[in-house]
Amino acid sequence: RAADGTITGIMSIITDVTERKKSEETLLRLATAVEQSAEIIMITDAAGAIEFVNPAFERITGYHRDEVLGKNPRILKSDMQDHSFYEELWKTLTRGDVWTGVFVNRRKDGTFYEEEAVISPVRDAGGEVINYVAVKRDVTNERQVEEQLRQAQKMEAIGRLAGGIAHDFNNLLTAISGYTDLLLMDLPEGELAHREVLEIRKAGDRAASLTRQLLAFSRRQVLQPRVLDLNQVVTDMEKMLRRLIGENIELVTSLADDLGHVKADPGQIEQVIVNLAVNARDAMPNGGKLILETSKMEIDESYANRHDPVYPGSYVILAVTDTGVGMDEPTISRLFEPFFTTKEVGKGTGLGLATVYGIVKQSGGYIWAYSEVGRGTTFKVLLPGEEEVAELAEKEVAYLYPSGGEETVLVVEDEKLVRDLVREILSQHGYNVLEASRGTEALEVSGRHKGPIHILISDVVMPGMTGPELARRLTALRPEMGVLFMSGYTDDAILRHGVFEHGAEFLQKPFKASALGAKVRKVLDAH
Repeated sequence: RAADGTITGIMSIITDVTERKKSEETLLRLATAVEQSAEIIMITDAAGAIEFVNPAFERITGYHRDEVLGKNPRILKSDMQDHSFYEELWKTLTRGDVWTGVFVNRRKDGTFYEEEAVISPVRDAGGEVINYVAVKRDVTNERQVEEQLRQAQKMEAIGRLAGGIAHDFNNLLTAISGYTDLLLMDLPEGELAHREVLEIRKAGDRAASLTRQLLAFSRRQVLQPRVLDLNQVVTDMEKMLRRLIGENIELVTSLADDLGHVKADPGQIEQVIVNLAVNARDAMPNGGKLILETSKMEIDESYANRHDPVYPGSYVILAVTDTGVGMDEPTISRLFEPFFTTKEVGKGTGLGLATVYGIVKQSGGYIWAYSEVGRGTTFKVLLPGEEEVAELAEKEVAYLYPSGGEETVLVVEDEKLVRDLVREILSQHGYNVLEASRGTEALEVSGRHKGPIHILISDVVMPGMTGPELARRLTALRPEMGVLFMSGYTDDAILRHGVFEHGAEFLQKPFKASALGAKVRKVLDAH
């Protein structure tokens, strides 16, 4: 402008802000990425005071950012990790190094969670650490699934070992039980020798009970499932359970309406309830309350994915809760292992809960334990729902003194002790007994024998040829022949080999002489 104010010219100044705009856009993208990140991002100052947290922090921890700004991250500390853990972390950071590891932290609501973390120092132009930035990922569900898988693998390995031991013991117990039965038949009642042999048989029965529990745990026993009303099972057992737990413990039942049905072996389900009730009773030495509840549950894909290896579907739930002493985490982690017990020596075998675990698994279900020291424990048994109507229980027929016969029996058993016993029992019952130690020998015996063979009695697992394969080959040659299998255990693999094809009967080892005689007579009479 001139002195009088008139405009005499125009000067324009243009500044290139392209780089600044790009920087602003980059910062905006960075801020957006941090805000929308699924991982926690936390920034602290050099002293550890929180300066920034993103929404993922709020979502996972339950704290609003205003509640934590200016505070130390130790507000998340769970006390699940010792002082040396944090000491090593801080040493790493003060050296200016990057720290990586896993935190077990506590949310605002008191629940625990696990997170993988990478904490890096941020330096200024002079190289001084001015901030720390932590990027953390919630891995709680992943760790739970990994632990469930490890537990399942461990239980499967222990189960295989237990099943193998039980199978071998059952062959020995079969001989002990069978020969004592034969002795008892020859000894007059009332004599000292009769009483002593009876004590031997009782000891054998107790040993057989232990092997049955091992088989239940390892899921290698033979079940006889039918459609059940679980509410009715609980109701029918109430009176017995009240006697079992004692007067100082209150029994409460809460049974859901329209519960639906399950398909399981009724005797084994009763065993599950009894074992859980006994476990609860022992956890309440000074009395308390035992609660049995039933309910229904629909498990969807989302829930199943979080609780691997549970499958989606409709389930019937039996919950057994006590108000006893409770258990800590290390105890819960070993709860279903065979021979693991918290009871003093001589007070328990450590097989009660292992048996429960095996029965539930073999029935296609799941079992979970929840416990808190000083407050009590809840076991939840989930069994697949069944649409069919509950079946009426069949009356059992007792064969205390089965009749014998004169038919020809082919006994095939690779264990000589058992083979000799079966031959002795059947011979005393009047049968004509042929015997072989394996399948190929049995085929040769059958080929040489000119008369009929009325029944094949065979072990299931033998060297060279399985019992089911032998039965298929012999019945093709002798279609009139009945079949009876016997074994120390039967798992799914053996069942798939055709143990129960063509209506074949099965006898579980160890067995009594009377049980063998009854089964043989049943097969022969059916043919």
